[in-house]
Amino acid sequence: MREGNMNSMNRPEATTGQTAFFNALFFTGTELVSDKVLLTEGNLIAGFIDPASVPAGAQQIDCHGMLVTAGLIDLQIAGSGGYLFSSNPTPEALAVITGSILATGTTGFLIALPTNTMEVYHDAFRAVREHPHPAVLGLHLEGPFISHAKRGAHAKELIRVPATEIVHELLAEAGGTIRMMTVAPEVCTPEVIQVLKDHGITVSAGHSNATFVEASEGFAAGIETTTHLFNAMSPIHHRDPGLPGAVFNSDTARASIIADGIHVDYTMLAIAKKIMRERLLLVSDAVEENDLGAYRHVLQPDRYTLPDGTLSGAKLTMLDAVKNCVRHAGIDLYEAIRMASLYPAQLIRASERGRIAPGARADLIMTDSNMDLKGLFFNGKMEFQN
Repeated sequence: MREGNMNSMNRPEATTGQTAFFNALFFTGTELVSDKVLLTEGNLIAGFIDPASVPAGAQQIDCHGMLVTAGLIDLQIAGSGGYLFSSNPTPEALAVITGSILATGTTGFLIALPTNTMEVYHDAFRAVREHPHPAVLGLHLEGPFISHAKRGAHAKELIRVPATEIVHELLAEAGGTIRMMTVAPEVCTPEVIQVLKDHGITVSAGHSNATFVEASEGFAAGIETTTHLFNAMSPIHHRDPGLPGAVFNSDTARASIIADGIHVDYTMLAIAKKIMRERLLLVSDAVEENDLGAYRHVLQPDRYTLPDGTLSGAKLTMLDAVKNCVRHAGIDLYEAIRMASLYPAQLIRASERGRIAPGARADLIMTDSNMDLKGLFFNGKMEFQN
């Protein structure tokens, strides 16, 4: 993944714990603000103030007319910085992954684990639980309760039937680290879905061969969203609308989508956006080249595949996804930013993220007119500014 220039930062010391951002166009997630100064206190947003009201001693950041938004949120990324987390579920790998992701402008993410062994789950749970980081929002388990027919790149021998005792064993082992879980609605009973929800997990439909009826019943039972819309799921068809049709037909179900033009054609992205509006959000589904463990990803010029050529992951950052929405799918810039920040945060009930508002986290990115990343303010500190 591309990284910001961590060596070019200018870090004047603040004497008050306050930072004032000026000479910027701010997008809060709901509105544009151009004639104010944004004040932060520690790692939180204080609010907008008049330029004449900047507190003495506050660190002042000249944004040089750039766009300043909340940091981006990725609910599905499996690795970065040379590490695939499922093949190296260690604190050391997670630290490198986190630093690499932050440098792309994503300031909060769920680390994705594909269908795996209990040993890998155990190590991943422990790494996330015992080494917390403000950018790591938890785990997104893709599987193991998915469809064999629509497993995609998932290891078929590791797929499991969601018997109640297995579900409880997994959740007990996780210790609250699972924030989202992808399941196939046709293999999960309403009781299993409710157990997951009772543990605070956002349940998503994916890697599923569900019919329209089965998918609709899953949404009625409490499934809130869909994982990488159109990929690894029953197709939309005029005789059976399948899982995509059920999402489109729902008034409340959301869906993530991979906006790289490979996983989903840009025209289909535009169609889905017109139908789903604010219910559609972006994920990267990015992986890393890897030749260890159950998932061996091979880097191609514009994607990752398994050794047999099966599409296995994206070569994409969230900021790239935003650009692609604007340039190739005709989506308004500020709506594309919401798809990568506000909407993901809302889905996992992270109300302190994805927006610029008093009391929200002071995780901010600066971008130029080409939407290239030029600055990162994270957890109350200026990490870099080009």
